[in-house]
Amino acid sequence: MLRVTKLTGYLTQQNLYLLGVILIMGLGVYLLTDLFERLDNFLESEASLKIILLYFVVKIPLIISQILPATFLLSTLVQLCFMARSRELIALQTGGISLLKILKFLLIYGIIWAGAQLFFSQWLGVWGEQYANEIWRRDISGKSASKHMLSNVWFLDENWVVHLESVSTESGEGQNFTGYKLSEDGLEIDQVVRASSFHARSQVWRLNDVMISVPNDFSQMRQETLVLPLSQSPKNFQVFTSSNAPSKLSLWQLGETIEQLEASGSNVEGLRTAWHSKVAYAASIIIMGVVALAIVTWKDTLYISVGAGLVFVFLFYVLFTLGGTLGEKGVFSPAVAVWIFPASIFCLALIRIFWVLRPRFFH
Repeated sequence: MLRVTKLTGYLTQQNLYLLGVILIMGLGVYLLTDLFERLDNFLESEASLKIILLYFVVKIPLIISQILPATFLLSTLVQLCFMARSRELIALQTGGISLLKILKFLLIYGIIWAGAQLFFSQWLGVWGEQYANEIWRRDISGKSASKHMLSNVWFLDENWVVHLESVSTESGEGQNFTGYKLSEDGLEIDQVVRASSFHARSQVWRLNDVMISVPNDFSQMRQETLVLPLSQSPKNFQVFTSSNAPSKLSLWQLGETIEQLEASGSNVEGLRTAWHSKVAYAASIIIMGVVALAIVTWKDTLYISVGAGLVFVFLFYVLFTLGGTLGEKGVFSPAVAVWIFPASIFCLALIRIFWVLRPRFFH
């Protein structure tokens, strides 16, 4: 038992060092690339050095969460290749410690880092990206952070089908409201309500300069104001804007938004896919550790293993993106679409490892 404990400490210390080095390198490349892409904007806005530095500093947690799976794979590959080159893997097996012990370590170690990835991406990362977007709008692009206008919005709220020509997701004020009140069976329109302007909050939508039409008897009635108990809040519509995509909401914020929109009858397949993608991306760190061990059992040469790892990272992201697209399009359910490729890769890597260990089992 003491031998395994010492092994765990040794593996953890070695991997933390390699992971830190590779993570810093990846972070530097990411920041330099982002800097060159946005250099023209910084020069045009005449932003101060302090603002530019702050913009990149607050983005670091999100960047770490994005590159962590790839860097974890590379650090584990390098670590295992070094151990193979120095005959440490052979020495461990000779001493009665099989690859199963290393596999167990990588699974537990990967779970810990998966939790860290969720922490960076769903708390620090979300906060940092929102702060960075605010800096970009306020100090660089010159747009006010308080103006979030949407146009041509449709939504369903119980027996109401509503169209908004424009609405501010911050203030809740908008222009040209049109609401169609459906009958109980949903086959007929009982009322058509039009308003030149409105102020919306959850459960309370106050309409101004209202015209109510009843198609059945062709009657019309005008009112100065009308209050409708619609459950939707304009802030929920932020999830569909380019600057507030589902990927930029935290896991719990996305879950709350899904519940609210689903209760109103809206299609939430895309949001459910985004929710599962966040969890699956964190879990991919566990998969990366198992894949690294599987690659080293095939080739323990550093250059070949790292090259194969880079190819795998590219293919993994392609398949991961493909699964998300299939979920958003409704080809498969969100859970199946997002998890099918990572789960398949995980199983294949385990099969490879146990295939290598089969003589031990038979013995």
